Amino acid sequence: MQAWQKGIIVAIEPETNFTKKFFIQLPETENFDFIPGQFVTLDLPIHEQKNKRWRSYSIASVPNGSNIIELIIVLLERGAGTNYLFNEATVGTEFLLRGPQGKFTLPENIEKDIFLICTGTGIAPFRSMVQYIHQHQLPHQNIHLIFGCRKETDGLYLKELRTLSKQEPGFYFHACFSRETDIKDEGYHTGYVHGIYEQLLANDKKPAAFYLCGWKNMIDEAKERIMALGYERKDIHLELYG
Repeated sequence: MQAWQKGIIVAIEPETNFTKKFFIQLPETENFDFIPGQFVTLDLPIHEQKNKRWRSYSIASVPNGSNIIELIIVLLERGAGTNYLFNEATVGTEFLLRGPQGKFTLPENIEKDIFLICTGTGIAPFRSMVQYIHQHQLPHQNIHLIFGCRKETDGLYLKELRTLSKQEPGFYFHACFSRETDIKDEGYHTGYVHGIYEQLLANDKKPAAFYLCGWKNMIDEAKERIMALGYERKDIHLELYG
């Protein structure tokens, strides 16, 4: 099992009304190396029992040779961990951290089309993946990042990912807003994420791999719909939040 090490919050930036970016430095490590898609576990002072203090978050940043990582975290109404991070933790707050962990990562050679389907802060591992691919100019087939949230004001990394879709050939960013009724921006949609991949695959069912990250309801529905399109369970990879 990996050893715990010190983490220090070095910056906090609001992303939306209920979401913040936390930049965490690991001073005992010169280069915190990880594979895009992996997560870290924080040990927060919110309970006497160890396992009730642990909260895991996907890394949203790209491995860059430094010892600072970025997490994007949403405030949960009854979430002890997020309430601590939002209301008590500040720049300079220290805690223990373990990682990187997890196997929710892309293959070394991307030989199929990839569908990255997420809701809310489930975008974190995908932001890491697509920025890594772009920065290292890795060869790939079509990559569709399909992100869902309620309103455009809840959107995460919207400008960044729209810009990336214009810079990286074969990368497409689709943002879906379930509570909006009138969206005129190209690449933005009303409704839920499911309609997007179903429409993209309706007339051209290529070999593809699907990566799902977010809340259980979205993941369960996506699994059913993707398999109804004729794909197999082995084509679907999951990272469950909550």
